[in-house]
Amino acid sequence: MGHLPNLIADLALILMAGAIVTLIFKRIKQPLVLGYIIAGFLVGPYFDLVPTVADLQNIDTLAEIGVIFLLFSLGLEFSFKKLMGVGGTASITATVEIVFITVAGYFLGKLLGWSTMDSLFLGGMLASSSTTIILRAFDELGVKTRRYAGIVFGVLIVEDIVVILLMVLLSTMAVTSQFEGTEMAFTVFKLLFFLAIWFIAGIFLLPTFLRKAKKLLDGETLLILSLGLCLGMVVLATQVGFSAELGAFVMGSIIAETTSAEKVEHLIKPVKDLFGAIFFVSVGMMIDPAAMVENAWPILWVTLLTLFGKLFSTTLGALLSGQALKPAVQVGMSMAQIGEFAFIVATLGLSLGVISPFLFPIAVGASAITTFTTPYMIKYSEPFYNFIARVLPDKWVNKLNRYSSGAESLQAESDFKIVIKSYTNIALTNGILIIALVLLSLNFVDPFVKQHVADDRWRSAIVLIISLGAAAPFLWAFMTKRPNNMAYKELWLEKKYNRGPLLIIEIVRVLLGVLIIAFWVDNLVSTQVALLIITPIIILVLVLFSKRIQSLYQRIEGRFITNLNARETAAATNGASDTNADLQSDLVPWDAHIVEMEVNPHAEYIGKSLMEIGWREQFGVNIAYIKRGDRLMHVPDRNSRIMPFDRVGIIATDEQLPPFKLVFDASETNGLDGIDIENIVLQKILVNEHTQLKGKDIRHSGLRERTDGLVIGIQRGNERILNPDSATVLEWGDILWVVGHKKKIQQLSKH
Repeated sequence: MGHLPNLIADLALILMAGAIVTLIFKRIKQPLVLGYIIAGFLVGPYFDLVPTVADLQNIDTLAEIGVIFLLFSLGLEFSFKKLMGVGGTASITATVEIVFITVAGYFLGKLLGWSTMDSLFLGGMLASSSTTIILRAFDELGVKTRRYAGIVFGVLIVEDIVVILLMVLLSTMAVTSQFEGTEMAFTVFKLLFFLAIWFIAGIFLLPTFLRKAKKLLDGETLLILSLGLCLGMVVLATQVGFSAELGAFVMGSIIAETTSAEKVEHLIKPVKDLFGAIFFVSVGMMIDPAAMVENAWPILWVTLLTLFGKLFSTTLGALLSGQALKPAVQVGMSMAQIGEFAFIVATLGLSLGVISPFLFPIAVGASAITTFTTPYMIKYSEPFYNFIARVLPDKWVNKLNRYSSGAESLQAESDFKIVIKSYTNIALTNGILIIALVLLSLNFVDPFVKQHVADDRWRSAIVLIISLGAAAPFLWAFMTKRPNNMAYKELWLEKKYNRGPLLIIEIVRVLLGVLIIAFWVDNLVSTQVALLIITPIIILVLVLFSKRIQSLYQRIEGRFITNLNARETAAATNGASDTNADLQSDLVPWDAHIVEMEVNPHAEYIGKSLMEIGWREQFGVNIAYIKRGDRLMHVPDRNSRIMPFDRVGIIATDEQLPPFKLVFDASETNGLDGIDIENIVLQKILVNEHTQLKGKDIRHSGLRERTDGLVIGIQRGNERILNPDSATVLEWGDILWVVGHKKKIQQLSKH
């Protein structure tokens, strides 16, 4: 009989144990991750009743591959556009929660007498919640369409990227043993710089390549290419000093912006499931029951910190972001558990040899307890809020609600914030590319040319022509490109007192551009020649050829934007519907959100008009749109009729939805919290001297005709009126929230 390698026998043991235990866990409706961990314990060295894995080194290698593919898959589901679309509420909430729980975890470790590195890694382990557990609990409790659920999903997105950054920082500190603020600030800057470079270069190149090679990419080839790109980025990330996990995540997030994302995600799933199972089983193999008993008190303290620390910090973050007390408490109670990232962070620390082995059983024990408590925390979040509202003084509750209203009022301020944001995007995007080209020319192009050209003057000239020629479009944009939006035009043309700040911004960025050019040239020639001759010549060339440079930049920018929006464009072409994050985010302060529901073909109201049905009058809900096949009716009028299989966008509060669903005749909700239809937007209109709406009621204001829109809310001081009656008279300073045609609303707002 031939010899069977230990690896094959070990894989057979691991996969069979994993399959049997996860079947049991599916039966009792518990997370599969815990099942894999228990399976690992059963085949590990601390349990003797079943065969034990023989070759731990090979299993560790497979587990590391599993982490890489888990992070690659997470990147495929993530995408940087999701991060940009989560809105201020989720970003502020996640930031407050992560900072608080990470710092609290560190100090808890120090109080327990742990080393600095153990305490730091404990903080990193507690930083993320479990997306899998939260989604499962939301589905079982039927709260996925609640407004606060959208905030939770946004917080989870921010947590994913922040924990990735934490892993890089922790690994850097572990390797260098440097804790100084300057060193850490440089590491963060370096990390963000390389993330931006990889993202910009990847979006510019990869979608174009996949589009041109589409006819040659069948399922097998696309799978091989995707795995190759993933592992290639892993190698690149490790070469520049970052972790393999970061490289896998970045490549996944780049592919997530392409039209092949769904197909790659489908193809990679079996590979991810296989190696992911091996990773979680390997985690279970490290569990020592004696160590868990020995560390029972630390497990208890970490669990309590997770439950109450995350509840407090997430609730505080939601309140600071402008949420009312009730949704803030609901968000806080939903996030109180430890996620799968805790095991990945702990594995990283063990592989680097910088943390103690006892952290693993502590992480597993706390994760298991908080997994079982999560559904109950979510279920009893509303009763807990009612208890808090009764206990807190009324003036405190009123102050919190007034703060929520005030935070929303700030969002309706002038367009100056929009212009500053546009300038920042222009400066950051092009500045990062310019810095990358500077580094490339000084560290690679110049040494290469020096090997082949002996004369220093010719060498400098060749390097300058190549590098500055490549950088010219981005230098032009950094120094002279202006925001292309109505906010900038309004500030410049209609409000003359705004020209001063805008001129200062223009002057400052031109000076910064000149300094960058001077620094670049100074590293290639003498300072005197750089300042007096070369730099003025370069600036003169940029001015003389500005039109051609601008045209080249516009082509580059157009290609980038086309690639960035390719997935959404394809979805719109195929009639698909996706979440409009901005629309959903703007609805959050109103305690309302959009839910897309499909009309049951046997519903009683089939063929009736909206006026005959009277949903608005009965339930206070509004119809944002009706989608019938490829045809879209946004803001349908009262004569519009409901037909079988129509997809209807309902604007409603959490309280309005349950009774409305009953009348909707048990139509199936598809879990979509919004729509991605270009011409339908939710925007604010201020009642002032420009809009001339003061004293008119909604019915006779002409808003429906002028905007193809529907007023779904009025902000009046500290009062919010959701789905106002058409007889409501508009007052000076009212902020109207209108769902309608994007361009028409903008035109009305600017008049």
